Amino acid sequence: MEYKTEIEKVILVGCQTNEDDQRFGYSMDELGSLTETANGEVMATLTQKRERVHPATYIGKGKVAELVALQEEVEADLIIFNDELSPSQVRNLSKDLDAKIIDRTQLILDIFAGRARSREGKLQVELAQLQYLLPRLMGQGTQLSRLGAGIGTRGPGETKLESDRRHIRNRINEIKTQLSVIVQHRDRYRDRRKKNKAFQIALVGYTNAGKSTLFNRLTEAASFEENQLFATLDPMTRKLLLPSGFLTLLTDTVGFIQDLPTTLIAAFRSTLEEVKEADLLLHLVDSSSPDYYQHEQTVNKLLKDLENDNIPQITVYNKKDQKHPDFVPIAKTKVIQISAFEENDRHQLKQLIEEMVISMMKSYHVEVPSTEGKLLSQLKNESILRELTFHEEKQVYVCKGYYLDDHQISGQLSKYQI
Repeated sequence: MEYKTEIEKVILVGCQTNEDDQRFGYSMDELGSLTETANGEVMATLTQKRERVHPATYIGKGKVAELVALQEEVEADLIIFNDELSPSQVRNLSKDLDAKIIDRTQLILDIFAGRARSREGKLQVELAQLQYLLPRLMGQGTQLSRLGAGIGTRGPGETKLESDRRHIRNRINEIKTQLSVIVQHRDRYRDRRKKNKAFQIALVGYTNAGKSTLFNRLTEAASFEENQLFATLDPMTRKLLLPSGFLTLLTDTVGFIQDLPTTLIAAFRSTLEEVKEADLLLHLVDSSSPDYYQHEQTVNKLLKDLENDNIPQITVYNKKDQKHPDFVPIAKTKVIQISAFEENDRHQLKQLIEEMVISMMKSYHVEVPSTEGKLLSQLKNESILRELTFHEEKQVYVCKGYYLDDHQISGQLSKYQI
């Protein structure tokens, strides 16, 4: 599902400041994976160790010369830097390099732009791109600033640069208005779900941990799954039936990533609002990744930033068949190791989810008259029914099970409580 046909030749550039070698290596590997996801082919990688990045050119002068020679040698179309570049760094590098220059942030924005499917997703990406672009609009000296006042200096008025800036600001305001309408719609939909008190589960995790694969197999949905970073951008919600027949709603969310561009965190906050409403989080971790620990920490930190770290959580270590030799589960939550493709593993996960759900419920023991067919059917679908027997003499059904305290069913149950 690629959105560009031609493959671009790419050189990756990284500057290692205070990270350890392994950490920096993982970060560069991830940049390579992001590049492949955006349909680029990595021809070469250039790295430099420095105390801090060069303020003018990101890497030192000698390395810039090396990069110029490397670019000519491999005929690269594109050079991608592993950190966000300042406008002046891009300007200075462009003087020497005969290739397009982008940074990690632009690369992620580009992938998001190609992946967004829903209207909201597309607007979120456009907003992030414009917010990134606005401070980077560069003029060409003083002749581009607004013409001065007074006789002989009145002219065409607004310059191209300023009209561009104004246009971008207007578009940003327009998008924000459209997004607020979409968010209101989603809030109404969420309120309806709350009123019906469906139990909500959110699937979170680092990008490419296997969320969509698991989501599809738990719910038989058709969310886009591929071994690529950011395969899913738009949150999807589907019904998930637990072993007892209890109905829950499962939401697949956008993948988390370390050093997520700040413009994107702001833009995708509303996409991650779904997480806020969840009663339970399934935090999926790829146990085959050598950097699984960092991925897990990144997600937990972002959940904390979004103030969602108090929601009950199950840490699901996925890809157990390809487990990394150094893998050790470190989560302080309930933990399960699975392979999303194994039916038996998925069943065990559903059982664990059910145990967690029950721990958040109240138990009931009621006698329901046989005439109360609607209530009986609600007990089967909207509570966890453990026992159901018919009492001939009394003509009642004796029911035992668990229900959510704030569900509308609780009022009816109190009438028939034993």
